[in-house]
Amino acid sequence: MKFNNKTVLVTGGSRGIGRAIAIAFAREGARVFLSYHNNKTAAQETLSLLGSGGHQAIEADVSDPDATRTLINQIIILCQRLDIVVNNAGIFEAHPIDKVNYQEWQQAWKKTLDINLTGPANVCFCATQYMIIQGGGRIINISSRGAFRGEPEQAAYGASKAGLNAMSQSLAQALAPHNIFVGVVAPGFVATDMAKAILDGPSGERIKNQSPLKRVARPEEVAKAVLFLAEEGTEYMTGAILDVNGASYLRS
Repeated sequence: MKFNNKTVLVTGGSRGIGRAIAIAFAREGARVFLSYHNNKTAAQETLSLLGSGGHQAIEADVSDPDATRTLINQIIILCQRLDIVVNNAGIFEAHPIDKVNYQEWQQAWKKTLDINLTGPANVCFCATQYMIIQGGGRIINISSRGAFRGEPEQAAYGASKAGLNAMSQSLAQALAPHNIFVGVVAPGFVATDMAKAILDGPSGERIKNQSPLKRVARPEEVAKAVLFLAEEGTEYMTGAILDVNGASYLRS
């Protein structure tokens, strides 16, 4: 099994993409810690799917710097190491510039950047302090095609994911001498509970038809890309951004 004796943290691991990633790592032998913000029921459901292996769910708001540091410290106390971090926690909230007021605009930007960008940055900082001591590790950040194509009704989301890409590539350069490798997976639309209302609504068929495959991604397809970047032998891909969007948005 590819990840035997590896300790993995998946933020936002209770549902959707995070759940699929947690399951995939557990199946490959890793001990998985998943963080969740407030949906304990979903977190416990995910844990029940991981099987035996000492997996745990930890409540933590990654937008809170102190909670983030506590989260990482809890894992180190229990396992004495942290091999792989997947920054998956994020939000996607509409705030069209021509429809919201100034206060709503500011609130949307602060909340989105706190969770989608500053939160992962703090997770990376806290985790790498231990990864440097232990001699290496892997960080995979979950971005979005929205970082490249734009998000007209969720401008803060697109900006946060573009910032996440830039941060990841900066950290790939900074951390390579410490044997810590950083990658990014950038999905398009994914068939999750969070996206269900949109995909089942009037825009659903149009969104699916953006890909020549005529569908959106499955969470398991995103998880496969994450595990690929986390494997030994992909070190020279540090700094890479893998698109998982079914050719719905192509860049060169």
